This record gives sequence, structure tokens and C-alpha cells, in this order.
Amino acid sequence: MYNTITLKLSLLLFVICVSCTLALSQEYWQQKADYKMEIDFDVEKNQFTGKQKINYQNNSPDKLNKIFYHLYFNAFQPNSMMDWNSRTIQDPDGRVGDRIYYLTKEEQGYQKVSRLTQNGDECLFNIEGTILEVTLSKPLEPGDKAVFEMDFEAQVPLQIRRSGRDNAEGIRYSMSQWYPKLCEYDRLGWSANPYVGREFHGVWGDFEVEITIDGEYIVAATGVQKSKNKYKQSKKDKRTWKYEAENVHDFVWAADPDYTYIEHKTDEGIELQFFYQSSEDTDENWQKLPKIMDAAIGFMNKRYGKYPYPVYKFIQGGDGGMEYPMATLITGKRSLGSLVGVSVHEWMHSWYQMVLATNEASYPWMDEGFTSFGSTETMNFLRSEGLLGAVTPNENPFESAYAGYISHTMSNTDEPLSTHADHYVTNRAYGIASYTKGQVFLKQLEYIVGKKDFDQILLSYFDQWKFKHPTDVDFIRVAEKISGLELDWYREYWINTTHKIDYAVFLANQDGEKKRAIIFLAKQEKMPMPLDIEVVYADGTKELFNIPLAIMRGNKSYDYQSSRTTIVKDWPWTNPAYSLDIFTNGKEVISVEVDPSMRMADINRGNNFWRKIDDESNEESFK
Repeated sequence: MYNTITLKLSLLLFVICVSCTLALSQEYWQQKADYKMEIDFDVEKNQFTGKQKINYQNNSPDKLNKIFYHLYFNAFQPNSMMDWNSRTIQDPDGRVGDRIYYLTKEEQGYQKVSRLTQNGDECLFNIEGTILEVTLSKPLEPGDKAVFEMDFEAQVPLQIRRSGRDNAEGIRYSMSQWYPKLCEYDRLGWSANPYVGREFHGVWGDFEVEITIDGEYIVAATGVQKSKNKYKQSKKDKRTWKYEAENVHDFVWAADPDYTYIEHKTDEGIELQFFYQSSEDTDENWQKLPKIMDAAIGFMNKRYGKYPYPVYKFIQGGDGGMEYPMATLITGKRSLGSLVGVSVHEWMHSWYQMVLATNEASYPWMDEGFTSFGSTETMNFLRSEGLLGAVTPNENPFESAYAGYISHTMSNTDEPLSTHADHYVTNRAYGIASYTKGQVFLKQLEYIVGKKDFDQILLSYFDQWKFKHPTDVDFIRVAEKISGLELDWYREYWINTTHKIDYAVFLANQDGEKKRAIIFLAKQEKMPMPLDIEVVYADGTKELFNIPLAIMRGNKSYDYQSSRTTIVKDWPWTNPAYSLDIFTNGKEVISVEVDPSMRMADINRGNNFWRKIDDESNEESFK
């Protein structure tokens, strides 16, 4: 009996161990979709027909009975979800407003599918706004592959948001979100979100695209050009442009008869291409751009990880600036600073979205926020190199981001970063959360873990998660492993809540005989933080004290503060007050400051500073 029971228990433990091992081995997976597309464009009607073939591999542990495609152009029709959202949101985007509602039939966009097969068998499908719902002819089991072939047609809408024809600067075609795009199925399930104007998510794969269009048009696109067409007008009635792009999750192109073309190879061997309409508003600044972008990539490669593609293209088009694999669409009639700023920002997306491909809809702050952080640093580097004229670098380049966040959060219209991109109540709340609070998240993390570890976190995050779909938890785990600290509390407070940070300081007592001083600190808002406290003595010397949070299970390593740092006892996050007992060696304390590096997003810096002459007022404030 004993042996039988032992055997059964052993078998049970074995099954559990195998199951756990399989679960761990399947912790991360991603689908793969390789595209081949051929389109024939009619520039008179602003329409095109297309053939699409997708080799799809189900790498998930799940059986799929359905798949979904995005049909983005269908958003540009009166009474679409995008139209309704734009007309009813509190603060509509000025580029959209009610413009969709008043589009004529010739100005509207659409994508229609006439045939769709799975391994040669017809599939049933239904178009629901901007989503194509497909019932598979045969379910896809885990590990299965399938070939999906489609015939489709489309009409290019008048340019309103990102994509379209005849933009405000006269660019004929800005072709983003132009093809039926397979929705991603990942660890979070299907991302078959209707398009209401914000973010994107896609399946990793290789693209082969052939674009046949009138010969007078010059085409710029994602990837490496495989056709022998020159970037100048042709007398042919039509010509075909062929492009290939490996390991990307989207494909963009633009076309205009009047593009001027500049090519520049960087010191690191990347081919930069620039397409713009020549005029007195563009020539001087666009011709300066290649040299500046060459300097930018040198900095970005060292700071954030090496750009992995052979080419990048800056293309005049669109309605502002929008990122795509190996290319960006940007409006071109700008001052030099503005042109460089938008170019740097959109290229920075090649790290934070095109390579580290977070689901933009679920984590817009990891897309736009991390990009804004990188572009802020890169622009400051370019200033320091004298590449933006007589513009000096900023001592604190993130000052405006912190101020923007604090101003917004004090207005009580702040929304958690965990909010889906489409579900923010206002466009302003989305913008502050994604662009501003997202970059503050990173700069503040540097404050928490120390600059040395933070710099390594950026590079390790890139190396570990490039060409994947990382989440906020994945990023924090990288940060925890590098720093040796527990950081889940930071993610939970900063991402999942709108709790604020506010610490106050008051020097309660100095005892010259005992050569000690007691500094009282108070946490006046709900979000806890570790604290750097700078003490200045009467002889001009300074000392920095670091108060870790108990829930960090440690303290930050080397930081860039020049003064000597002393690590003191932890602050339990539940406690509203803390007393810092320091040895002064008989020196008189004349001032105390919380967070002298100003990297903590404290909403009230007025109570972060104590001076000896303000002793009575500080005491009253502390009470």
C-alpha cells in the first residue's frame, strides 16, 4: 500500500512539474504574419484594387475559430465611430472636429473585401465598421499554419487624420493604415479595437509589397526598395515600385509627383532618405536635416540600443508627425527646431513601438511617454552639440514635462495611465497621461534606482524585449533585476492610480552639545516615495541622505549627486511622518531640501525647503 501511494504521489508531482515547466515555457509567445501584397492605383479616382496573401502561424496555446482584420479607411465615413467620438468628446482634436461628417462620397474612405480564403477554402466574413470579422473554414490549432488570400478595393479619403489624400501642404497621398491589416492575438487576447483615431497594434512579420501607380509619382515606403525605379518622375504611363521589409508590424508609403529626394549614409552605415516638396518654406531646413539626424542616431544608438534596420525615411505628408517601421510621415513647412523636433520624436518611436512593440492602445504611455523621454534627451544632446543654432542645452530638460503633469493633476481631470487609449474622457487627459506622465515615469524611475542602474535598464530592456510585445510588468521586471529592488509598488501607484506625491520638511531641533539634529518630514499625499534629503551646513559643506521605502527592500546604487550620500533607516509607506536623526559634528544646519535634483514629481515644492531664517513659518506649516 505504501509503495502504491508513493508511486501515485510521485506521478502526481511529476505531472505538476511538467505542467509548470510547460506553463513557464509558454509564458511568452507571439504570432507571425508574412504579407505579400500587390496594388494597382487609379490616381484619377483616388482608388486602388489589391491582392493580399498572408502566411499566418498560430504560435499561441489556443485554438482559433475566428480571426479579425482592421479596415481603417472605413472610419472616414459620416456617422462612423471615429466621427461620433470626435463630435462628442469634450475637447475634439482640431484636425478632425466634424470634418468626417461633411465628407462627400468622393472624399470618404472605404475598404471592401470581395474574396477571402483559408488554404484555398472560402471563409465567411462580415464587415463591422473598421473591423472585418472572419469565421475560419477550419479552426487553427496551436502550432498550425494557414495561408489567407484576399481580394480587396479601397478609396483613399481626403486627408483628415494621419492617412489620406491631398493634405494641407499639398502632398498627394499619405498612405498609412491603407491595407486590410490582420489584428494581433497575443497574451491579452484579440486586439480587434474599432478605429476611433488613436493607437495601433500589429503582428510581427515580413512584407513584400508592389505598388503600381502613374509614372509621374515618386513613391517612398517602409523597407528596402527592390525595384530599379529612380526617385524622379517617369514618362511611363505606370510603373511598379517593389519594397521588402523584414521583421516589422506595419507598412506605410507615400506618393507625390513633386518630391525632392535626398540620400545620406550615416557614420554607422544607416541609409537615411528624405522626401519633401521643394519650396522657399522647406529647402533650407530640409537640407540641414541629414547632418543633424546623423548626429542624433549616434546618440540614440548608445543610449537606447542599436537601431536594427538598414534604412530610415523622413517623408513629408500626413497631418503632423506619425511613426511607422523604417519611416515617418511629417508635415514639412516648419522652422528648423520644429522640423528637427518632430523628426527626432518620430524616429525615437523606432525604439519605443517599432522594435519594442507595446500594445499602444493598452499602454500608450509606454509608446508615447518613453518616446517623449528619449526625444527630450536627444534634442538636448543636439543643442549641446550646437546643431540647432544658437540654442543652449537645458540644465533640466524635463522641467516642462513635470510642470505640465503637476498642472494637469491639480485640475482633478487626471486619469490613470492604465486607461485604454480610446477610453479617456478628454483628449487632454490622454495627451498628458501618454506623452507627459509617461516620460516623467522614466525620469522619476532614475531618481528611485539611481542613474547608473537606470542607464543599464534602458539598454537591457531593449536587448531583452526587441521584436516582441512587452507590457508594463515586463519593463518593471527588467528594472527590478538590474536594480535589485522591488518596484511593483511604483508601477501600481503611478500607473493604476492618480495618487499624488507631496512631502514637507521641517528642522525641529539642533543640539550643538550632542552634535546632532533632528529633521521632521511629512507625507502629505497618498503616493509614497524614497527621499533624497540635502543638508547644508554653515561652513558651506553639504551632505545628502537617502531614505529608502521599506517596500523597496533595498536602496538605490550610485547616482550622479556630487555630495556624499548616507543611507538611513527605511520609511514604512503607511507612516505619515518620519524623523531623520543626523550627526552634525557640531556644525550648524542652515538649510534642508527634499529632492534637490528635482526628479520627484512633488506637486508642491514650496514645502520641500527649510531655511534657518524661516524656522517659525516652517514650524507653523508643518503643524
